[in-house]
Amino acid sequence: MASLLSSLTSCFNKENKTEEVVAPQTSAVTAEDLKVGDDGLSEAKIIIKTVHGNIAFKLYPKKAPNTVTRIIELTQQGFYDGIIFHRVIPNFVIQGGDPTGTGTSGSGKNLKAEFNDIQHIKGTVAMARAQDVDSADSQFYIALTTLPHLDKSYTVFGQVVEGMEILEKIVQGDKIITMTFQP
Repeated sequence: MASLLSSLTSCFNKENKTEEVVAPQTSAVTAEDLKVGDDGLSEAKIIIKTVHGNIAFKLYPKKAPNTVTRIIELTQQGFYDGIIFHRVIPNFVIQGGDPTGTGTSGSGKNLKAEFNDIQHIKGTVAMARAQDVDSADSQFYIALTTLPHLDKSYTVFGQVVEGMEILEKIVQGDKIITMTFQP
């Protein structure tokens, strides 16, 4: 472990002496940092790059602040890059965010539910979870149609604003090439 830590914090110069490498400082963005419009959506976007094109969604930082902060954090860490959409059900949802691609895993950090009054319409982005309401982690889904039976039972944290036509092209196994945060 010490050698791994050493390799992450230092490198060799020409004289085989180690010198400290200082990582660039990046300030963590939280839901509180986001500017919000009258519709409750952030000006900031998350862009999902797929083989079919890009899907962009804005965030609901006042409705789901902890979830929005965590999604931004995972996105900035590159967590979603290369992960597949492991669940695609036409006229229902596309779902991704499990690094194993099985639908049974996540980042290892559960989130407390932040149920809100945002309705599930086409393009709604929400957290997937198991039976335990506080079991959402990194998996999210995007609604492909209106889903009123899911309202107030899942944490809605975003809405697709660009690339709605791409949603219908996603098939099970398609990769999230990259997922990026645009403040």
